Amino acid sequence: MSHSNPPSESSTARPPVALPDLPEPQAILFDLDGTLVDTVALRVAAWVEAFGRFDIPVDRELLPAYMGSDGRWLARELARAAGREIDWATSDEIDRLSGSLFDKLNKAPQPLPGATELLTALEGEGRTFCIATASQPGQVEANVKALRLPAPPRIVDASHVENAKPEPDLLLAAAAQLGVAPEGCWYVGDSSWDMMASVRAGTVAVGVTTGATSAETLLAAGAAVAVQGLPVLAAELQRRGLLR
Repeated sequence: MSHSNPPSESSTARPPVALPDLPEPQAILFDLDGTLVDTVALRVAAWVEAFGRFDIPVDRELLPAYMGSDGRWLARELARAAGREIDWATSDEIDRLSGSLFDKLNKAPQPLPGATELLTALEGEGRTFCIATASQPGQVEANVKALRLPAPPRIVDASHVENAKPEPDLLLAAAAQLGVAPEGCWYVGDSSWDMMASVRAGTVAVGVTTGATSAETLLAAGAAVAVQGLPVLAAELQRRGLLR
């Protein structure tokens, strides 16, 4: 799988618009880690430990810029930054080990502010939404359970697609599952890779600064808007009459 380097300030930045100026969503797609559930710090800890077991001293400060991308690519890029070249098999081992360590650390995942309320309100109003995450099914289950939603949400995860973000496959699969054209969907995510995937898929990229990525970086990666959190998004949907 090919990837670009972490997005630069000039990569896919677009003229900023205000949240009320976005087109009406027919459906909303949500990233999971760092967007709905507060797991970024645990993800970083799991990666650092996984690299450590392969005697690769990664810089933990570099990790957030790569979060949300394909794990095998992440492993190779961070190893290279630490002065080590690793093959695909080793990167796959590190990726799988990181996931296993994360599962052990992630004993009590917590929803991010407004996540449960927003998804519950969308469900109650019959609004179309889906969780579109690059995580593996086992990790998805624990985090979705933490949201304590009134009904099981629709989910498209890494098992449904061949190519991870920033490729658009995940979002295109989610839109297809919902029966909505990609351009009719908002994709809400917290990483540069989320925004890049959204742009490539043709969905409306809505960045939230609840993960480890600044508003400036999200906008540089292609976000149409970047907001501080899900309550801001909920307020806009209420203003539009889409939620009570």
